[in-house]
Amino acid sequence: MDTTYNRFVAMGDSQTEGVGDPYPNGKERGWADRFAESLVLRNPEMLYANLAIRGRCIGHVREEQLGPALRLEPDLVSLMAGLNDMIRPGFDLDRTIETMDEMQKTLRATGATVLTITYPDPTDLAPIGRFLTERTRTFNQALREVAEANGTLILDLEKIPVTTDPRIWCDDRLHLNSEGHQRLAHGMESLIGGDDDLWIETLPPIDPARALTRLAEDARWVWAFFLPWIGRRITGKSSGDDIEPKRPELAAVTG
Repeated sequence: MDTTYNRFVAMGDSQTEGVGDPYPNGKERGWADRFAESLVLRNPEMLYANLAIRGRCIGHVREEQLGPALRLEPDLVSLMAGLNDMIRPGFDLDRTIETMDEMQKTLRATGATVLTITYPDPTDLAPIGRFLTERTRTFNQALREVAEANGTLILDLEKIPVTTDPRIWCDDRLHLNSEGHQRLAHGMESLIGGDDDLWIETLPPIDPARALTRLAEDARWVWAFFLPWIGRRITGKSSGDDIEPKRPELAAVTG
């Protein structure tokens, strides 16, 4: 039987904010909004807040979002963080995992159900993906161990082949597109009793002719996304500068 919740709070970075999945008015939707809409079908009185902000590293999530989340007294929390740390040259695995462990322990101590994920293999998603493959695998294994230790429910995306299909990702190859966000929402539902397995179904084979355009696409990606990302690292800027949480307080969901 599906579990019902009264107060859902989403924490994290751009993926949870909803980047890559806009509403018709241009505002970010994302998997967390979609997931909240499904929770309301179980409990029409359920309230939802989303504290996630793009570009946030895991330390920022702890400093900026953990306190506000606790004050909202949620009985369901999603906590997805650490990817922005992992893709940086100076990634400190021990510190990142220690911070994740601290947040999960704190949230679980309140009695809340906590949801998290592992990350897909980046090897084929971007030109630099193969340089992050081993780091991703090591990070994912640490995330599994922390989740098991804390009783956190983890959606193991690394083990789902379709999560590396470029057709569920935006052109920047970092954010899910609308289909990807919908699949992630269904995946999160599966952690709390949902029985829809459509989210793990593979897509039809990619047209072989498309492979001929991959080099050109990779070159465009470097120019349009990778170089600007490097520029932000050099200048100390973030894509989340001057952005506030889109749902800082618990409110009814109007899908």
